[in-house]
Amino acid sequence: MTETTMTTPGNAGWIAHSGPDFQKAKAFYADVLGWTINEMPMQDGSSHSAIFVNDAPIGGFSPMPEDNGAWTIFVTVEDVDAATAKASKAGANVLAGPMDMPGVGRMATLTDPQGARFAMITYESMQG
Repeated sequence: MTETTMTTPGNAGWIAHSGPDFQKAKAFYADVLGWTINEMPMQDGSSHSAIFVNDAPIGGFSPMPEDNGAWTIFVTVEDVDAATAKASKAGANVLAGPMDMPGVGRMATLTDPQGARFAMITYESMQG
């Protein structure tokens, strides 16, 4: 059996929470799901509140407030730009076009034709 990792194309390798109060969200999920939440240093000197399961990061909490809480699933793709163009042609709405996140990779956020939000990412380690 082949191992599926964060960088396996097609894998939902990261989850991200956004909402009006990320501190309350972190406390809720740590209590209810038993998640360990640690600050993960980013390449630009900032940090990101990351969810850890078995000592491995699986997701995080956005410090940027949004009116309504939501989870976004990041699906790994080989080429974010090409996948975003294909999704747009197929009826997706591009909320945030392909952009680079230093130390992480290239990502885009969309809604599918039914309105569900998702994101696509190509990790830096996958880029040539």
